[in-house]
Amino acid sequence: MSDSTDAGSLPSTLDLPILAIRNSVIFPVLARPINVGRDKSLQAVEAALEGEKLLGILAQKNAKNEDPETGELYQTGSVVKILKSVKIPGNKLSVIIQGVARIKVRQWVSTDGFLRAEVDVFEEPANAGDDLDGAMNNLRELAQRIVDLSPSIPAEFSFLVRSIDNPGVLADVVATNLTLGIEEQQELLDTFETKTRIDKVIALVNKEIQVLELSNKIQSEVKGEMDKAQREYFLREQLKAIQKELGEVDDRQEEFEDLKNAIKKAGMPKEVEKAAFKELKRMSRMSPGAAEYTVSRTYLDWLIEIPWSKSSKDVLDIKKAQECLDEDHYDLEKVKQRIVEYLAVRKLKKDMKGPILCLVGPPGVGKTSLAKSVARAVGREMVRMSLGGVRDEAEIRGHRRTYIGSMPGKIIKSIKKAGTNNPVFVLDEIDKLGADYRGDPSSALLEVLDPEQNDTFMDHYLDLSFDLSKVLFIATANQMGPIPGPLRDRMEVIEIPGYTMEDKVKIAQRYIIPEQLEEHGLEPANVDLTEDGIRTIIESYTREAGVRSLKREIAAVMRWVAKEVAADNLDGQATIDGEKVKEIRGPVVFFNDVAERTSVPGVATGLAWTPVGGDILFIEATKMKGKGAMKLTGSLGDVMKESVGVASSYVRSAAQDLGIDEELFDKIDIHVHVPTGAVPKDGPSAGVTMLTSIVSLLTGLCVDHQLAMTGEATLRGAVLPVGGIKEKVLAAHRAGIRTVILPEKNRKDLPEIPEEIQEDLTFHFCSRMEEVLEIALGKEALAAHKAETEATIAARKAKAEDTSQGAGASA
Repeated sequence: MSDSTDAGSLPSTLDLPILAIRNSVIFPVLARPINVGRDKSLQAVEAALEGEKLLGILAQKNAKNEDPETGELYQTGSVVKILKSVKIPGNKLSVIIQGVARIKVRQWVSTDGFLRAEVDVFEEPANAGDDLDGAMNNLRELAQRIVDLSPSIPAEFSFLVRSIDNPGVLADVVATNLTLGIEEQQELLDTFETKTRIDKVIALVNKEIQVLELSNKIQSEVKGEMDKAQREYFLREQLKAIQKELGEVDDRQEEFEDLKNAIKKAGMPKEVEKAAFKELKRMSRMSPGAAEYTVSRTYLDWLIEIPWSKSSKDVLDIKKAQECLDEDHYDLEKVKQRIVEYLAVRKLKKDMKGPILCLVGPPGVGKTSLAKSVARAVGREMVRMSLGGVRDEAEIRGHRRTYIGSMPGKIIKSIKKAGTNNPVFVLDEIDKLGADYRGDPSSALLEVLDPEQNDTFMDHYLDLSFDLSKVLFIATANQMGPIPGPLRDRMEVIEIPGYTMEDKVKIAQRYIIPEQLEEHGLEPANVDLTEDGIRTIIESYTREAGVRSLKREIAAVMRWVAKEVAADNLDGQATIDGEKVKEIRGPVVFFNDVAERTSVPGVATGLAWTPVGGDILFIEATKMKGKGAMKLTGSLGDVMKESVGVASSYVRSAAQDLGIDEELFDKIDIHVHVPTGAVPKDGPSAGVTMLTSIVSLLTGLCVDHQLAMTGEATLRGAVLPVGGIKEKVLAAHRAGIRTVILPEKNRKDLPEIPEEIQEDLTFHFCSRMEEVLEIALGKEALAAHKAETEATIAARKAKAEDTSQGAGASA
């Protein structure tokens, strides 16, 4: 066969050695060089050279496979003529091939040594036809557009395209000069029908033109900035050369050396150190006047200053830690016990993760100050982050460096401020978190407070992992309700109730008075605030679960003493008793009006839970002439309104058993009011109190003024359990209550109430409303009223019968 070979001179079937080619598809057009190095490939080329120099080329499906099997090759390829082969170093051949025709494997002849197959040869139709002329002209124009846009395609390509008359060959020639993937090239090679193939190539050319036009647009826009940057770089390199000749020091080089040394000394994890050096290298190529230079420098400063490996050494002396906690805070045994347990386990297991505690309680009970004591007890630094009103997720995670003025979030900022990677971290007021269009901070805290994933906390600014597992997190909250469930689930909740009167007296004597003496420049010899004086302040000038107001009132007393001492008006020590407190602080602010309020029928004392502790709640009921209507006032919520409805329905259904005249309901209207009307109220726990108030009104019996109650009432008269028992009982004790009625199922909560409170109060546990009413109104009084009502009803009936008989006789 001659050197000039075309598809028309080949038989329709050939037996060919097959060459597998990687990362490329050979079209049956044009001449091109290829390098051959694999053993099987070399043998296939040698076999072709020994024969008619024809070689079949098929593309591999997986380019990584060094020795592909027949099933790992595409079955459509090209037959090529070897024009020239030259040996090159490395036992390889450089072969120049000329594409001849498309082939398709009919069957594999041999796989020993090298691949050999029997293939079908496909000849391109020579004439275009009228239907393809338009498509060919369109393709030529598009090809010329690519030549104009792409600098990588030589101008000669346009002449080649114009000289080709065969539509199939034209499509293949254009395809070889497009930026296509292996799959796209193979799809074109598999397309034997000329019209379909040329349409596919036109679509791919249009796509390529769009990409090139966009690329050229971007390059033209950037070119001006690039020229400016290159000019600055050239001038700075000249300046460096001049400084070197003059023997002057390069300040930038010294700065980079300092940064390099600081990165090495920062104790960063390997991945962080790698990122820091990469950023330093990037910064070294920038102009100091560039905006990005300052951004990179600030970022490196943050990476260097964060305590990646610096930790505080824990004080693992259990007795000393216990003494430290007792020294700073009175009571709070649950929290102290938990901290001591943590230290004990930490002593036995050095690499344990820090606990995540949540202290829940009313204001002023010492949640935040307790966290400071914990830090002192364990010998760690303490940082505090207030979450009240935080609405932006970036406050927690930081901003990405793409934003101008971006900074890390408060978590990383606080860690940097602490200077160690294991501080006591106080998340104050976690129940006051908000959320808006900028994100949900509580969701961002899920990663921070999850022991399973906070060892790889990712701040948006750093974009690197930081280990928070060594941090001892202590969150504080006034109530658990607003905290989202998933966040609440990640924390160990410890409830801190309000203080009793005795607790407050001891706290004042041990902590508040010595502190206020020091703050006001006084000595113990200047003033003696007696226990009577402290109790007067607590009972008459404060009404709280904590001791914040107590501290302010004692500070006011100390200011008065300081004024007297400074004016030399004191002769010796000033003794501040109850009467003196009233003289200094003026009229009493709070007084006990329980007896006055409940001295009339229709008034009962209930117990309520609030975010700032327990409180007493008066329920007032009155009646007037009417038609059986019920009126409710006092800013009551839906649940509380329903409780009044339940109470009214129960009283009407049990009127006979309660000794209430049933005709009375049609002659009167009842008005139920809960005082302090400006304060919204809701919840089911006042149901028992409301029912008692209505029965008291309708029977005319007064409720004991030293009795308070709580519980939910049902239509059938059952008393259901409620929450917040400890806070409610403490509030009752503060208000001078001596008897408390609780649901039977709340008996389990009694151990949580301090023993001295239990000794001062009498508790009744009830499961039915009949029991509640007998205790609140008196069993004998109820029986007497019932008998009186029955006698009145009987007399009324007898009178009605006599009147009826007299009217009949007259008729």
